[in-house]
Amino acid sequence: MVVRKVTEKVFSIGTIDWDRRLFDDLIPLPDGTTYNSFLIRGNEKTALIDTVDPTQEEEFVTNIVRAGCDRIDAIVVNHAEQDHSGSLPVLLELFPSAQVYCTEKCKDLLAHLLNVPAERVVVVKTGDKLDLGGISLEFAEYPWVHWPETMMTYCPEEKILFSCDLFGSHFATSSLFMDEPCRVEISAKRYYAEIMMPFRKSITKYIESVEQMDISIIAPSHGPLQNNPEWILERYKDWTSDNTRNKVLIPYVSMHGSTKRMVLMLTELLMERDIDVKPFNLTGADTGLLAMELVDAATVILATPTVLFGPHPTMVSAAYLANLVKPKTRYASVIGSYGWGGKTIDVITSMIPHIKAEIIPPVYITGVPDEKTREELKKMADTIAEKHSSDPVVIKEN
Repeated sequence: MVVRKVTEKVFSIGTIDWDRRLFDDLIPLPDGTTYNSFLIRGNEKTALIDTVDPTQEEEFVTNIVRAGCDRIDAIVVNHAEQDHSGSLPVLLELFPSAQVYCTEKCKDLLAHLLNVPAERVVVVKTGDKLDLGGISLEFAEYPWVHWPETMMTYCPEEKILFSCDLFGSHFATSSLFMDEPCRVEISAKRYYAEIMMPFRKSITKYIESVEQMDISIIAPSHGPLQNNPEWILERYKDWTSDNTRNKVLIPYVSMHGSTKRMVLMLTELLMERDIDVKPFNLTGADTGLLAMELVDAATVILATPTVLFGPHPTMVSAAYLANLVKPKTRYASVIGSYGWGGKTIDVITSMIPHIKAEIIPPVYITGVPDEKTREELKKMADTIAEKHSSDPVVIKEN
């Protein structure tokens, strides 16, 4: 990757991981990702903001050389996770006078994760500044975006906010700045759903803080930079608000077709009531897409057959994920089919305590669905329509 100029004094020297398809052995990356790192040249000192994943270490060091950088005085670590800090040990070897600037909690994590010596670390807190000569950096702690030690760094002279993981996207692109808004919006929403959504309430407050800054560029740790900050801020305000869409998400798995037939019945009934509906087949599914659909769905119906005495293991995994990301879902229920008995409904509802949703009476049948089943699903559809219609935070689009 080449060294690219962000402004006259700020340069992008991170790397592009075109081929990475899984993050943390958990999050699918259909579009790869970038590890953004920035070199800031002052008249007296040079600072580096974040490093890159250790798998990209060689290319990263090459970029530093290409930038003509023979001295780094300060290495700012906004986040201790290894895709941000993983190349820190080699940089501390290459630049023995460099000091690491990070939060107190980050210092502890760097010691445990990378054996960074305490004497190389300068602990900073909100309001602390670093003067580089003609240009400066201001630090602000923003915990839980998405680890407890995270912070952001602001350069007032260049009006750049180095926002750590906030406002980012796993999107490998050769463009320094966003130039494909439709694709980036999908990647950014997916990124928010997978990583940021559990911390929605905190992020709402952080957005208010960011809006008070004079910002021309938001430079996240992943994905393209935003030179129209309002674009991403408006989307985050929507995603983090309490508002949901007039939409029903139906994640489902079906062994012999009965549960799928119920899903299709309910889908038709909801469509007849002008409700947007998304059946989502969990078999071999991309969990990132599921998380993205959870961002704004007013209702989630978990559809599963019974395996022995409980829900299908694929549904167990999906329910665990949904509970983990804490969507703002307003209503939830369960539909499905069983052969001889079990506790599927009890197990599923007990797995989603973090989804603060009102539980609509489930529809769970023996064997294949029939006209009686359709009538029960019709009652469910009527209930959902009534709930959506009367709920002020369920937004009905024209």
